[in-house]
Amino acid sequence: MTGPDRETSSGPQVLLAIETATDAVGVAVVRADGGSAERIHEGGRAHAEQLAPLIEEVCAISGCRITDVDRIAVDIGPGLFTGLRVGVATAKALAQALGIGVIGVSSLDTLAAAASDRSGSGSGSGTGPGRPVVAVVDARRGEVFAAAYRFDRETAPDPASVRVDRPEPLAPEDLASWLAELAELAESAESDGRITVVGDGAVRYLPLLSADPRLDLSGAVSLASPPPAVLARLARHRLVGGAPAASPPDLLPDYRRAADARINWEQRAPRTPEPASPRAPAPSASPTPETGDAP
Repeated sequence: MTGPDRETSSGPQVLLAIETATDAVGVAVVRADGGSAERIHEGGRAHAEQLAPLIEEVCAISGCRITDVDRIAVDIGPGLFTGLRVGVATAKALAQALGIGVIGVSSLDTLAAAASDRSGSGSGSGTGPGRPVVAVVDARRGEVFAAAYRFDRETAPDPASVRVDRPEPLAPEDLASWLAELAELAESAESDGRITVVGDGAVRYLPLLSADPRLDLSGAVSLASPPPAVLARLARHRLVGGAPAASPPDLLPDYRRAADARINWEQRAPRTPEPASPRAPAPSASPTPETGDAP
């Protein structure tokens, strides 16, 4: 890694966090002296248009220049294909230009950490000792990405260490069945028998999930998107704990499946080519499909 490296044993001096896994676009800056700033643009899926202005804004508010940043954290997914592509590409480009490392954090881990934070502060939906937390991200195409977490210690560990992942996309009915199984386990454990569910995937299928009274969905709307400040805190915690920052070319997003437009393209019925006219030149290349996220 080339360029300035001002990270100490207490972590980076200035960490920039980029959040684009859902419809919201968010940026946060945390400083070693305790200063922080966070800005979020909700809705509109304007990731490409909003991200650069938000980075400039949080740097100005926190009293630093972009050249003061010595580590970048970015949500690597799962989530919206387009949003992840914009966020990860921006993080990699900035890190490459500044000669610094970048660390990727899961959208599901960030949502779970945010739910745990709310429990500790006594606001919003609580997790409580032994209560599972399930983070659900809308995967579009009538599916979700989800992971369950069990914060059963007084000091909440890194969410990744207590995660039960579901790496494949789930249909809403499959999600509801899985949550029912987790609720049954919670009822037999030392907890209140309920499950805290957060994320925009839970919001999208709220009518279906609300049918189970054991699911605490009270924080789903306010925690629909991973908060960039929590992403920054989690990344800083991991860096201080010895997690290595990646060089920009090595950072990869967690798409968990091909882009929606690519899926549609590959599932098209093959066409039988017509005989080429002797006077008409054969086409030199096939059309290139666009990428994106289906609703």
